[in-house]
Amino acid sequence: MHGPVQLFTVIALVSLPTVMYGGYALGGVLRRQQLSEKQRGLFRAGHAHAGVLLVLVLAAMQALDHGGLSDTARWLVCFLLLFGVLAQSGGFFLAMLRTRLGMSVTTGGAVLLGAAMLLTAYGVAFP
Repeated sequence: MHGPVQLFTVIALVSLPTVMYGGYALGGVLRRQQLSEKQRGLFRAGHAHAGVLLVLVLAAMQALDHGGLSDTARWLVCFLLLFGVLAQSGGFFLAMLRTRLGMSVTTGGAVLLGAAMLLTAYGVAFP
């Protein structure tokens, strides 16, 4: 591993326990707050997406490291993955505030992640 792949692998690995602990800690706070069922569902969805997508990032990093993309393209894919995960999961938390912006952010994150996956696939298919 080298360059952006190594850096973003470390970021993903460090982020996983923080997502796990954040879900546990905030779950206790949420039990004491008055939240609607929809808000509770959005909270769960935000944390679930964050955890699962970080695992996806780790798998993508392995593929990216073995693909044939240039360093510039690798940096681009890594940033697309980072901002995609943040937007996809973070949008659910914004939606808890009853704002339509939240689901738009979630959709934008999905687009970023899709672009990252397609670029990674291209790098693997055409080394």
